[in-house]
Amino acid sequence: MKILIINGPNINLVGMREPDIYGNVSFELFCDSNLRPLLPSLEAEAEEDIRLDCFQSNCEGDIVTRIQQAAYGPDEERADALIINAGAYTHYSLAIADALRGAGLPAVEVHISNIYAREPERHKSLISPCVCGQIAGLGLDGYRLALRWLVNHESLRK
Repeated sequence: MKILIINGPNINLVGMREPDIYGNVSFELFCDSNLRPLLPSLEAEAEEDIRLDCFQSNCEGDIVTRIQQAAYGPDEERADALIINAGAYTHYSLAIADALRGAGLPAVEVHISNIYAREPERHKSLISPCVCGQIAGLGLDGYRLALRWLVNHESLRK
């Protein structure tokens, strides 16, 4: 099983910007020290190999293209499931919502902060109707929960 994490704008600055909201650990460090070490135990549970790839872009079109490649691209670009933190694009990108809907891949939406406890314009997610579920406000741990759910979800097992 291949799971692709897609991070949108400003996630590349996690660990540096607004540590009171996003924490002081970079996404890359979190992934290397918290997500990748989980893979052997998740592989044992799922009884299959699991590959984790990450992609980040501040550009909406690049995110749309990567979602499309995950569904329809060459084998090396494809994924079986997605974890997506579209950042600010969550709240207004019909293009990303359409790409998720068109890809038809199981996906979990993750937000490091609790978007519902922040400014009103952050309360609406255009991508929520296109994903299996949403995790918000649990910091970077939301990615770990999303990964575990995708790996253990019966309908995704081959």
